[in-house]
Amino acid sequence: MLKTRALVIGTGSRAAQIEALLAKRGQMSNTHVVGYVPMGGSHHFVDHARILDTGESLPQLAARLQIGELILAVRDRRGGGLPVQELLECKLRGVRITELSSFFERENGHLQLDSMNASWMILAEGFHQGIVRDTIKRLFDLVVSSVMLTATLPIMLFTALLIKLESPGPVLYRQERIGQGGRPFTILKFRSMCVDAEKDGRPRWAGQNDSRVTLTGRFIRRTRIDELPQIFNVFFGDMSFVGPRPERPYFVQDLTQKIPYYGVRHTVKPGITGWAQVRYPYGATDEDAMHKLQYDLYYVKNHSLFLDLMILFQTAQVVIWGKGAR
Repeated sequence: MLKTRALVIGTGSRAAQIEALLAKRGQMSNTHVVGYVPMGGSHHFVDHARILDTGESLPQLAARLQIGELILAVRDRRGGGLPVQELLECKLRGVRITELSSFFERENGHLQLDSMNASWMILAEGFHQGIVRDTIKRLFDLVVSSVMLTATLPIMLFTALLIKLESPGPVLYRQERIGQGGRPFTILKFRSMCVDAEKDGRPRWAGQNDSRVTLTGRFIRRTRIDELPQIFNVFFGDMSFVGPRPERPYFVQDLTQKIPYYGVRHTVKPGITGWAQVRYPYGATDEDAMHKLQYDLYYVKNHSLFLDLMILFQTAQVVIWGKGAR
């Protein structure tokens, strides 16, 4: 009864993605698609029984079916691909008009790359940057990092001792990462692998049950203790507590060429934790990087202090239950 009654404009592959998503989400979705309105295409990718080819105008159809939302799922909109005047009339009658990218953002909590385009990003709400937002976030990071450095100092000292006793080499692992604006910085972590983990000089993702991880390293990875030195990165301003995870230059260069809009994630400071970390399991492939980028883009578009606090709360749950560790 509380679901929004919607019509999908289009019956092609994009409309089929909506149908598949709603079938997957079931009762968790707040949208009930009443049917699909064809826009002249000869190929239909949705259930033919749900196609509404009644000959009525959109305003008439929306009024008869008590529609509250129209979802635009038409790829080619040039040359009369959309009934603009009818859509305008529906909007003036109180029917919400939703772009496909905005629909996926609302339902999935991420931005779907294959439904995005530059014009939507320019015109959509969000993607705001400003001195007030940056100042509040920086003050929050300074206060919390100061408290956490004081509280976790005994844990860090004990961890350093365990690492030193188990294997030779430095206690801290320093690595170049890409931060805000594409600027490189040195990230700090407790060393969890043997010192010759990349002796061939070739960067590689960490995998499930990675043989390069030491006994102490496995424990501190599972409990996220290996991330504690990054609080110094937050304190000195290279990182924030919440933001997209920073990647190594090698991977950034590679992924920027393979995945559209990958560079957008560098418009905000990287974080110790982020929306992608709490919503998507650990990944070690280009495909995983693409899926995580969709969550990072959602964060860049919608980031706020409230969202940061929600992510930190969910991160605490992940740490307690030990999910996603490598």
